[in-house]
Amino acid sequence: MDETTELKRLRWQCRRGMKEMDALLLAWLERGWPTAAAPQREAFRVLLAVEDDVLWAWLSGRRRPESAELAAMVDAIHALGPA
Repeated sequence: MDETTELKRLRWQCRRGMKEMDALLLAWLERGWPTAAAPQREAFRVLLAVEDDVLWAWLSGRRRPESAELAAMVDAIHALGPA
């Protein structure tokens, strides 16, 4: 899949129906994705496959992912903040 098609697909997956979560995910996609290494990009793809309630618990700081890679991805998303 080419980069443009993948970005469109990921942008669609970032739309979760919760304004705060959408803002965080889209901000990382727009500002973090372009310079992210392959492992970080893969962690973001995996993160987008997580159910909304679990993902929101992670992004809101109520819980932490058990996976070190996903925890690092959540930290990266927080570091950029919403758009």
